[in-house]
Amino acid sequence: MILIVDDKIENITALKKILESRGLAVDTALSGEEALKKVLKNDYQLMVLDVQMPGMDGFEVAEAISGIAKTNDLPIIFLSAVNISKAFITKGYASGGHDYLVKPLDPDILVLKIRMFIKLREQAKELARTQLELRKEMERRKQIEERKDEFIGIASHELKTPLTSAKAYMQLAEISVNQQNTEKTLQCITKANVQINKLNQLITTLLDISKMESGMLDYIVSEFHVEQLIDNAVDIFKQAHPEWEVVRSGSADVLINGDAMRLEQVLLNYLSNAAKYAPGTNKIYLNVKVLPGDELEISVRDTGIGIDPREQVGLFKKFYRTRESANQYRGLGMGLYICAEIVKFHGGKYGVKSKPGEGSTFYFTLPIEQKNTDKA
Repeated sequence: MILIVDDKIENITALKKILESRGLAVDTALSGEEALKKVLKNDYQLMVLDVQMPGMDGFEVAEAISGIAKTNDLPIIFLSAVNISKAFITKGYASGGHDYLVKPLDPDILVLKIRMFIKLREQAKELARTQLELRKEMERRKQIEERKDEFIGIASHELKTPLTSAKAYMQLAEISVNQQNTEKTLQCITKANVQINKLNQLITTLLDISKMESGMLDYIVSEFHVEQLIDNAVDIFKQAHPEWEVVRSGSADVLINGDAMRLEQVLLNYLSNAAKYAPGTNKIYLNVKVLPGDELEISVRDTGIGIDPREQVGLFKKFYRTRESANQYRGLGMGLYICAEIVKFHGGKYGVKSKPGEGSTFYFTLPIEQKNTDKA
């Protein structure tokens, strides 16, 4: 919309008729003060401003508009039939005007200039938007690179720790063999195997991340029974964490179409995290249930440190680690991201419910393709 500002109603009427006949929407103001009020209240594409007005003249109006953040880019075309000297024209540009036309006007020239300035302003706005998006993208990429660097550092440390430990235990086992201390040898080999399993899990995680980045994470989809999946995951977890008790509740006598190994990976990650972030306890609570709408939910609850609500939104994102976990617990910060990608592939949902100091419940859902009925 174009704002015409002139203290003479006959000038406004004539100019308004010209612009509206060319398809331009028009608003009007009879004084500089009224123009300022309208500009602050409404959004205009351009202002056609008379120079000679009682009270605030056109130059003062332009200077005021140029000093306001909301309107400082508003194109202004000055009109004058009296002040046509070079000094006045120069003053018009200096006060914030974009053009200075003298009467009598050529309507075609005026409309062309109006359209040109509107187009230039829109292009400038689009350029500013593009620049802002580019800055945001650059900042986002910078943050990703920083997180990648941090991740590589953490990964290097995490890989080195079990490798060094396994090597040390094997050296101790070798000494025990030479000393014919069978019991000590077996203890060292068992501890070395624990560290090798940790190393294997870390390498698997790193390979999964690499495959995800290239869109090549493989899935082998088949039909399987949910209870069997849970039994397998719990059994594997107990072998690695014999000191923990998994308290199970609920049941789901259903079949699922999906990659059982990948979904087992999700459940194992949930169980391992529950053990990791609940020091001083020895019970983890696993629940399975069928939700309305043929949807299965599996959840794992611990009674550990809990998670601040502000941290929860980022838990399933790439490279994310909470401040608490980064300071106290080792890890790559990618396990939950991989879990999220696996669950999404299966058309399910995932999430967490937690309060600091009251533990956490991590869950995921899966669509039930086919219910198991023993009557068939």
